[in-house]
Amino acid sequence: MDSFESIDHMEDEDYFDHEEYMIQAMALHRQQHAAEGVFASRRRNSQPCMFIRRNPLEVKAHDDYFVQKRDASGRLGLSSLQKITTAIRMLAYGVIVDLMDEYVRIGESTARLSMKKFVKAIVSIFGGEYLRSPTNSDITRLLEVGQNRGFPGMLDSIDCMHWKWKNCPSAWKCMYSGHINEPTIILEAVASYDLWIWHAFFGLPGSHNDINVLDRSSVFATLAEAHAPPCNYTINDHEYTMGYYLADGIYHSWATLVKTIPAPHGKKKKYFVACQESIRKDVERAFGVLQARFAIVRGPARYFQPRVLKDIMYTCIILHNMIIEDERHQYLGADQFIYESNDDTPH
Repeated sequence: MDSFESIDHMEDEDYFDHEEYMIQAMALHRQQHAAEGVFASRRRNSQPCMFIRRNPLEVKAHDDYFVQKRDASGRLGLSSLQKITTAIRMLAYGVIVDLMDEYVRIGESTARLSMKKFVKAIVSIFGGEYLRSPTNSDITRLLEVGQNRGFPGMLDSIDCMHWKWKNCPSAWKCMYSGHINEPTIILEAVASYDLWIWHAFFGLPGSHNDINVLDRSSVFATLAEAHAPPCNYTINDHEYTMGYYLADGIYHSWATLVKTIPAPHGKKKKYFVACQESIRKDVERAFGVLQARFAIVRGPARYFQPRVLKDIMYTCIILHNMIIEDERHQYLGADQFIYESNDDTPH
């Protein structure tokens, strides 16, 4: 019997009491279509989507708020799938909470609370895995990719993105307003060629520039503490043991940051500038894909609490990396570079 046909034969209460069965049915349905070749052009394996397989069950186990309960009369309340679906749709489409009542039949206050608890649970459960620093095997792979792209020793690209804060308190507007004269919050991110975001630092007011953000972030913390893994490579017969990131012209002139050349003269310098600016687009593409997948970070932020906004941003990055992990086999050259499981120690 097909997984969805068997669900149709379940009683109403059993249907709501067995949400795990529904989640597994969705994953198996996707797996069945992949095996039949429906998704053959975009999937090379038959594993269920990580996004479907893990999130609902682990969030429900982490916070009993998402466990379906009965009221005093014995009637079942909102299911965990209703609450989680509400939160994910708000993240993906950036819609207001009132709109969720038309689709999920959930109240405004419950939808808002579900959103806050969902993002908090996602960061708590998956933050250590999907917001981690690169491991030794990751760094080896990134160095090999950089070598093949013409930048030996390159790890990733670094840049900042501003998120407009619509409901910024009036007393903070001056502090959070920068060059665009509107309150914003800054995200500093490091992204690789496959758009995986390896480092995220969010929360500083929009009045800061990229240098101020870099001075306060922990992107070079392991290097400063002499705990960074070795990066051995050769350029022009010179041996180097420290990797670097591609950055734009505002950043410091550090050995760990390779910037473009302003007003280049000569073919060599112009060629270097063209290559550097082209590959540095990795992090900008990551920002674009993140905003395309999660419209909530593309539009203005509507929450008042900075802590909630931070959880929302980190949740979007975690889910973004989950999607990258699930679909990386589609990328050009993906067969040459395989992500290892998080077995060795991150740095």
